[in-house]
Amino acid sequence: MITKDLFLSQLDLSENQLHSMVAEALHKADDGELFLEAKQSLDLALDDGKVKSTSFNDVAGMGLRRIDGDFAGLVHSNQLTTFQLKKSVRDVLNMAKGESEMRVLDGRSPHAAPLYKALNPVEEHSVADRVALLQEIDAYARTKYKNVKQVIARFHTEMQQVMIVRADGQLQTDVRPLIRLDVQLMLNNGQRQEMGHFGFGGRESEQLFFTKANWQNAVEQAYSQAEVNLESIPAPAGEMPVVMASGWSGVLFHEAVGHGLEGDFNRKGTSTFSGRIGEQVASKGVTVVDDGSIANRRGSLTIDDEGTPTGRTTLIEDGVLKGYMQDRLNARLMGTSLTGNGRRESYAHLPIPRMTNTFMLAGQEDPEDIVKDTKKGIYAKSFGGGQVDITSGNYVFEVNEAYLIENGQLGAPVKGATLIGNGPESMQRIDRIGHDEKLDNGIGTCGKDGQGVPVGVGMPTIRLSAITVGGTG
Repeated sequence: MITKDLFLSQLDLSENQLHSMVAEALHKADDGELFLEAKQSLDLALDDGKVKSTSFNDVAGMGLRRIDGDFAGLVHSNQLTTFQLKKSVRDVLNMAKGESEMRVLDGRSPHAAPLYKALNPVEEHSVADRVALLQEIDAYARTKYKNVKQVIARFHTEMQQVMIVRADGQLQTDVRPLIRLDVQLMLNNGQRQEMGHFGFGGRESEQLFFTKANWQNAVEQAYSQAEVNLESIPAPAGEMPVVMASGWSGVLFHEAVGHGLEGDFNRKGTSTFSGRIGEQVASKGVTVVDDGSIANRRGSLTIDDEGTPTGRTTLIEDGVLKGYMQDRLNARLMGTSLTGNGRRESYAHLPIPRMTNTFMLAGQEDPEDIVKDTKKGIYAKSFGGGQVDITSGNYVFEVNEAYLIENGQLGAPVKGATLIGNGPESMQRIDRIGHDEKLDNGIGTCGKDGQGVPVGVGMPTIRLSAITVGGTG
């Protein structure tokens, strides 16, 4: 694996020489850093027992960022050489706009305890072994369930190593493993066919995580979803109570509320939560946090992509807005503390405020009682894609698996349901909160400004007293 010494070896520089060049590039800047990255990844997809696609990537590069005021300039290259770094220094100085001395936020960032092992899961097993695992998944699904017509199994593993160098002498490194396994099944009952999906992952060793029990459970969960969809009826339409299941349902609030709590949108005044610190923005009992410091989680990072240790940030407490998620640039301009939410897709991208693991905390109620006390409505168990307008907070989300609630009992599964609402309004309509707080299974990827990063979501079972359900029934 590439360590600090090997990064320096590739650049053919001593640590002192590297610090000197970064200091030169950021002279009289407000902030900035050199971000060096090496990343390996492997993707495999099996469709009906045959390898459909395979991809191995091994990339490296560096990005030099200079910040003057609210202007951030980035020079990046896929060449880790002294020549290219010197050129980047010249180029970034040509962007310089500031005359102020470097102002370091909160002094030197402490070195954080690792949240995951420094391992390379890409090298844990051969491609042949991984294909054999996907084929075993295919065979298990077809043997256990005779009405399976198609099996798609996908495997992703990666190892990202980063080194961050600041002008004040800070140098930090991180080794970030990431794995994910997805199973998708198509069932056919002679009259219709439906799909079901289940995936899981994290910052773990494949050997520890992709156990037989885990992948068999993935097959069984995917089958269960597809089987339910085979029996589904058209979803009703109109305004009604909606009970949302714990765990993955948090993806709706990640999009509808979470992005609106990121620092850049609030500094620019484009979020519906801008300037509302201290206000009641959700029902009492609603507490939402972003926590990038949970060991081995997909959205966790020992340090963010600016070198700041991640932590637990309370965003909403008992319904009151407490703060925003910040990177260095927006924290400095807003006069607030760093939260460890500066994230970037790669060395070729600017870091921006992003979520890590964002979730609602548990309440006191029994989830079964929440359903029992709902006379008529929808129980939403699993969500698909959606669209959100950050400025207005309006959203539309697809529901992959849902059921009617009739007289306090789960009824027939429904298909084609969408939830249509407004993030801030929805937060005010949460009237029941279960005690079953749960994070997702480790499959989330968040998109913003053309960048994708791994994230986690979660929530307990909750009820929205009223929301518009778009349906086909």
